[in-house]
Amino acid sequence: MITVIKNQIRCRVNNKSIVWDAFFKSDREKKPLVIFCHGYKGFKDWGSWNMVAEAFSNQNLFFIKFNFSHNGGTIEDPIDFPDLEAFAENNYTKELTDLEDVLNFILSENFQFKNEIDITNITLIGHSRGGGISIIKASEDKRITKLITWASVSDYESRFGSNDEKNEWYKNGVKYVLNGRTKQQMPHNYQFFEDYEANQKRLNIQNATRKLNIPFLIIHAVEDPSVKYMEAENLHSWNSNSKLFKIENSNHVFDASHPWEKDKLPETLNLVVEKSIHFIKNTCS
Repeated sequence: MITVIKNQIRCRVNNKSIVWDAFFKSDREKKPLVIFCHGYKGFKDWGSWNMVAEAFSNQNLFFIKFNFSHNGGTIEDPIDFPDLEAFAENNYTKELTDLEDVLNFILSENFQFKNEIDITNITLIGHSRGGGISIIKASEDKRITKLITWASVSDYESRFGSNDEKNEWYKNGVKYVLNGRTKQQMPHNYQFFEDYEANQKRLNIQNATRKLNIPFLIIHAVEDPSVKYMEAENLHSWNSNSKLFKIENSNHVFDASHPWEKDKLPETLNLVVEKSIHFIKNTCS
């Protein structure tokens, strides 16, 4: 029987709260911990992520997913993007701080389910932009014992656009990106780029990937239209201990969509989940 704890609130001093979920078999046996980081314009309940969490927990893994604090969701409405002011103030270092705080909380003596977790076996899984965050965090934090990326980016700087585009952004103070699904104009304040420049060394995914000395599985669809397969090849080439699993005939979200109303995972995403679970359970740290 799977225990599902939804929409828990981690309050923080002088920072926005983080909303999180846990999926696990409540048997007081210590299980490998898996923490999932969503991507850009994403959230913990997007599409079939709840079914993904169930699949991991059915294999006796303790699965945590959460919303980054400035992803545009709120405590009251953690799905979609009701808080575009927060979204505008998001940046990569905020997301790294969020992940640090989630880790510290889950691994603390005060965590209510601490008897269900093996704190010596911790896997980060990051999708898309969350893949880059997971790589950087894993390179910095010795508590992380395994890393998996799904359709991860390999570089942040190129995503800010050309010099002309950055100059226009600086002049206006904000730029907008259309969310094709919700039709919202998603704002990015110029602080996003300023934060990147101030933390450029830390936010270099290539350098972080080279530093990794833990098992690392890279999963990416060859035809991904959002993050090109070449980025997976980049990550693989920068770390000789990594494993690259190529997905044929799929997309950036492995054939899932939002909302996901079917009673099972898409075949491709199910394969991604199976490969990830096998990697966690059968790879020595």
